[in-house]
Amino acid sequence: GNGCAAPGPALLFAKTSRAGEQGRRFYACSACRDRKDCSFFQWEDEKVSETRLAAREEYNRNHQPSFTHRQNVERLKNFVVLPLSQRKFCQDCQQLLLPAEWQDHSGHHFQCDISTAQLKTPSQLLNPLENKKTNAQYLFADRSCQFLLDLIIALGFRRVLSVGTPRLHEMIQSKASQDQDFGVRSLLLDIDFRYSQFYTEDEFCHYNMFNHHFFGGEAAHETCRQFLHQDKGERVILVTDPPFGGLVEALASGFKKLIAMWRETGKEGDNNQEMPVFWIFPYFFEARILEFFPSFSMMDYQVDYDNHALYKHGKTGRRQSPVRIFTNITPRMIVLPVEEGYRFCTICQRYVSSGNQHCEICNSCTSKDGRRWKHCALCNKCVKPSWFHCDKCNCCALQDHSCERTEAGCFVCGKAGHKRSACPSLSLP
Repeated sequence: GNGCAAPGPALLFAKTSRAGEQGRRFYACSACRDRKDCSFFQWEDEKVSETRLAAREEYNRNHQPSFTHRQNVERLKNFVVLPLSQRKFCQDCQQLLLPAEWQDHSGHHFQCDISTAQLKTPSQLLNPLENKKTNAQYLFADRSCQFLLDLIIALGFRRVLSVGTPRLHEMIQSKASQDQDFGVRSLLLDIDFRYSQFYTEDEFCHYNMFNHHFFGGEAAHETCRQFLHQDKGERVILVTDPPFGGLVEALASGFKKLIAMWRETGKEGDNNQEMPVFWIFPYFFEARILEFFPSFSMMDYQVDYDNHALYKHGKTGRRQSPVRIFTNITPRMIVLPVEEGYRFCTICQRYVSSGNQHCEICNSCTSKDGRRWKHCALCNKCVKPSWFHCDKCNCCALQDHSCERTEAGCFVCGKAGHKRSACPSLSLP
């Protein structure tokens, strides 16, 4: 595809037919969910011709970044010593420019006078890659980012493996560079190679979380392993914010590999320990995530994003954010800000949003979206306040839903008539 530079091993998918039996299996790009972005497609049982292999090699070569990470680190050193008036960033190429290269970019849009502060916040300098299915580069709002960092520090973590969370990484890095006593360190693993212009090889690894692929090979692998190695009792936490269109199964398998790397570095005897994780994802994936990580639970905190029209807090966004923190840390340890409307439920022993009432029958605070839910005796569970029990479907649903449940259901909500990418759960009132 156009923006996809050889994302490492492809993933195996299966076409499912109407009756639900396993269809013919195929390989497709692990990073791109949309054939328009990466046309890589191959049936599992198909022999690939030499010509097609050669064409693919050629394609990958042409889509490689113009500089290696090491070259980018050298370029940054040269860039930083330039006077402000000569520090230019090409917006068309998304690249820091040295004076000798201006000529090659003539006619392009430049951003000039790039300050040190801007170099420390690359996520604000770079254009977000806003293709939802591939990169879905939505960045934490400052408030949520600051909350996450405060929480990480309060829980006693000193190393953060930031998987697809560039905002959190840069907040940690810039605080560390301003304050000698700020003892937290971060390593960013991200599919966006543009970050290699701003971070050394110890601070950033080009990484595909869908197939646990380090583009920098063994050296990058080793960087990650070293970072996970806890000396002097510095506890490490994995914080990840994957694209919401991503397959939970593929993500879970990648995270398990990172957790296994962490476990290898551990001392003898604590093999049964779990690596602490914050997996940030929409609440309607709860069942899927718990299937792969039974020890996780979902916090009520609503994570907000800067450049996402729907998932902004308060008046500007159209609705409350459905994004939550899934974690294996004991829920009562996760203190949520009272001033933002969270309270502690003594029965559940966790912080919940103020609208989340404890249901005596379910014996838990059942709301997932911040509103007060209602108990349905027929479904024997709490449901959204806008839902009503439908005798035909034998479950609760929106009043004007259609009752046909004939074809295979959607992966997210199990209902028929749409694919996961168009699931109304992603935008239910």
